[in-house]
Amino acid sequence: MKLYIVGAGPGDPDLITVKGLKLLQQADVVLYTDSLVSDELAAKAKPGAEVLQSSGMALEEMVELMVDRVRQGKTVVRLHTGDPSVYGATMEQIALLKQAGIDVEIVPGVSSVFAAAAALGAELTIPELTQTLILTRAEGRTPVPEREKLRALAEHHCTIALFLSATLTKKVVRELTEAGWSEDTPVAVVQRASWPDQVIVRTTLKHLDEEMGKHGIRSHAMILAGWALDPAIHEKSGQHRSKLYDKTFTHGYRKGVTEG
Repeated sequence: MKLYIVGAGPGDPDLITVKGLKLLQQADVVLYTDSLVSDELAAKAKPGAEVLQSSGMALEEMVELMVDRVRQGKTVVRLHTGDPSVYGATMEQIALLKQAGIDVEIVPGVSSVFAAAAALGAELTIPELTQTLILTRAEGRTPVPEREKLRALAEHHCTIALFLSATLTKKVVRELTEAGWSEDTPVAVVQRASWPDQVIVRTTLKHLDEEMGKHGIRSHAMILAGWALDPAIHEKSGQHRSKLYDKTFTHGYRKGVTEG
């Protein structure tokens, strides 16, 4: 007995993986997070499939339903937003499913952080500037482990992607500033990345909270901060070239050539 947890991608129904779409189209039962997953994508389920919305269900109710359908011999797909491994609340579902004797296969999806970067035309790891990306969230009602407080992470001064933090921008600004970030640090916010009503806001750390209020952004937003988000980064590309494509750099597929 097996259940499939499938990453639906960030919003655009075309951004599901080929494997994920095949499973969706083969499933007898589809349970999807309707507050975050496109109805257009859920509609790609095969004719006659049982398609259910999970936004009004508690954990135990969802798991009970999935267990029942799997035990009936049906192919069940749990369709999650983005990639299930990041803030997907999948661990507790899998724990209960395993207790019921049901195996789980996870199919990865495109995370909203990468859909946001694509919308911005941004590379989040720039040679000679930053080679690290931290995926995290500001502390709100859900506690953050002491060693993972935003201020401590920000001391690395690399690119930071903030999930679930749109209502906590005052705290974000304060903690990054206390970690030594310049007020001029570029910040980009993408609300509903890849959806038709996607909103992009480019600002700086100093004006982040003000711009969020001005645009009324309080949910479904990815906040990306760091100098990799500099709107003028392409004008400085000569300073930040990778070694991989340098003509003097030898690697397993090409022998470098030294001028002269």
